[in-house]
Parts: sequence; structure tokens; C-alpha cells
Amino acid sequence: MASLDEALAIIKRGIDELIPEEELVEKLKEGRPLRVKAGFDPTAPDLHFGHTVLINKLRQFQDLGHEVIFLIGDFTGMIGDPTGKSATRPPLTEEQVRQNAITYKEQVFKILDPVRTRVVFNSEWMSKMSAADMIRLAGQYTVARMLERDDFTKRYRSEQPIAIHEFLYPLIQGYDSVELKADIELGGTDQKFNLLMGRILQKHYGQKPQAILTVPILEGLDGVQKMSKSLGNYIGVSDSPGEMYTKLLSMPDELLWRYFELLSFRPMAEIEEYRAAVAAGANPQDYKKVLAEELITRFHDEEAAKTAHKSAGNRVALGEIPENVPVVEVSLEGQEGLPMPAVLRLAGLVKNGAAARDVLGRGAVYIDGAQFEGERMFAEGDDCVIQAGKKKIARVVIVA
Repeated sequence: MASLDEALAIIKRGIDELIPEEELVEKLKEGRPLRVKAGFDPTAPDLHFGHTVLINKLRQFQDLGHEVIFLIGDFTGMIGDPTGKSATRPPLTEEQVRQNAITYKEQVFKILDPVRTRVVFNSEWMSKMSAADMIRLAGQYTVARMLERDDFTKRYRSEQPIAIHEFLYPLIQGYDSVELKADIELGGTDQKFNLLMGRILQKHYGQKPQAILTVPILEGLDGVQKMSKSLGNYIGVSDSPGEMYTKLLSMPDELLWRYFELLSFRPMAEIEEYRAAVAAGANPQDYKKVLAEELITRFHDEEAAKTAHKSAGNRVALGEIPENVPVVEVSLEGQEGLPMPAVLRLAGLVKNGAAARDVLGRGAVYIDGAQFEGERMFAEGDDCVIQAGKKKIARVVIVA
């Protein structure tokens, strides 16, 4: 059983905010399993690693002995979460919600312990509400306060329509916490307004307000924008072992520690040892492989993790040097040296000079497994493995 300090360290790892910490500490001191709620609207059934940041945190609460309530918002899903949206979202049909919910459960139990997870649907109580009940719920908050929400404010000022039913969304999410008597609710940083609504309504109904824990939005493989399928910078929970391996090894080096903190279950002390080793000159690719093995084991199995590099198909992970790399000789053609763009072109790793500039600009050129930066002149006798993107790799030998 973890001590209070140990439990807090685990809970606070990688989070954005804990509101308020002192109330959570008091709840933990009670020594009972706390009810930890997280809501999911079944609008996108194919989860990616960005979604798992929150689910990982739920698993940590389970490991600390608490009860996880995985709320599938089948009722709110038919409204459509307006968070961060510049226009009213079309509601899902009942059939879409039901099918998406099934897929959600199949995927989240790759992380959560199903025995210690309570799966609920908010239609269980919301569908029983009368019109009068809904009006009373709507009376707990003002339009002025609702418009304080950033996305509503932007839409109002830009004269974008806001439907009345969208105001109901945070109220219903808050009422879910009342119905479930939640002690803690988790959500992304973009959900803070909705999470605070739960505290307000719980106080109104005479309950102790839930503590709120927000988790950060995970950056995608480009290292810039949030992970998103529409941006193509994602790793899907249902990706094959080879796809996961390829994508994880292709991430920018600076993302590695962020992914370790938010996606790995390894102790932070161990991760800091890895970071120190890289700072001392170790190849970050070695630790990307460590992370890849852990995550592929979680979503597939141990055997799949061990053989993932072989199942990557014709896509070679950036920095990964496979066996039997083809050898290409590049002639200096009477020159003293050749710059990198010329070597890429003459070795057949790119089609032309424009393609060479493109792949170099994307940072997708690797020499002997290390990302190439800056400039380099190749001279007679140079012998190295050069990779350009995920499909072109060769051992290049410079000859006179």
C-alpha cells in the first residue's frame, strides 16, 4: 500500500492541474477507495495514444486501490461536446453511439483492469429526467457565466450561432458527478470548465465537491500540434506492432521524455537515468526502443513487442538500421567532395535535388542511426549508412 506522499507523487505525475490539492489530500486520508470518474463521449471510437494519457492516469488510480468509473456519455453524445468547437456539432444517432461505445470498451480494457472498472452510461439517469427536471437543472447556472467559457465567448463575438442545447452539455456533465457521487474527476485541460461545473452542482445538491485533475494534451509525432488522426501525427491504439514501432522510433528526440512521462508506467527515477545517459552521449534511439517495447506489449503482447521491428514492412523506422542494407557506391566524379544533397541524389535515395531539400528540411535524414543536422562534405573512403525518410536506406561508399 502506497504512503500518502507516494500516492500523491503518482497522482501528480505528468498532470497539468490539481484543484484543489488540499481537498484531495483530505479524501486520501479517509483511507477508503475513492470514486474516480472520467467521461468519454463515444464520438471517435478509434483511440490514439493522446487519449491514453488520461486512461493511464485512471489505471494509476486503480493500482492505488481506488474505484474507476468509466462513464460513456451516450446521452451527452447525442448533444455533441461543444468544447473547442467553432460551430454546433451534429448530434450522433442512438445507433452510432451504441456501436462506438462497444469499440471504446474493447480498447480501454487494454489499459484498465476490467475487474476494477465500473462502466456506466449517463442515459441510465438522464433519460429518466422529465422536462421539469431539466428546467430545474438549467436554472442552476446563468447565461452570463456560461458565456465566460472561452469557446462560447469566441463564437458569440464572431457572431457564430450557439444552440441552446449546447449550454446543457456542461450542466449534464456536472450532474453526472452528482449522480455518481464522484470524489475525483479527470479530464483534459480543455475540459476544465465542465469539470468545475461538477463541483458547483455537487455543492448545490449537498455533496462534498469532487477534486479535479486535468491532464495535458499530448503532442503528436510532429512535436508541434496535438496528436490527431486528422493531422496524421498519431499512433493508434489499434495500430499493428510494426506501425507502433515505426512511428515511435520516428519521433523527434525532444519528444522522447514527454512520451515517457505521459505514456510509460516506468518510475520517473528510471526515466531520469535514461535522460542522463542520453545527455552523456547515448543514442536516444536506444531508449525509443525501450519505450516502444513497453507500449507494444501493453496493446499487443510481449512476443509482438520483440518482433515488431521485423513486421514494420517496407517502412524503416527513422534511425533504425535493419540487416542486409544494400550497398551503393557514389563516385566523386573528379571533385574533392560532395555535399549531402548530391550524395542523396547520386545514391538513389531521392529522385532529385528538390526531394533532397525536402527530406533534409523535414529532419528525416539519418547517418548511422543518428539524425543528420547542418552540412557535411563527403570525401573518398567515407562509408556510412544513410537513410532518407522511412523507405530509403543504403550503405553509401564514396569512391574516386
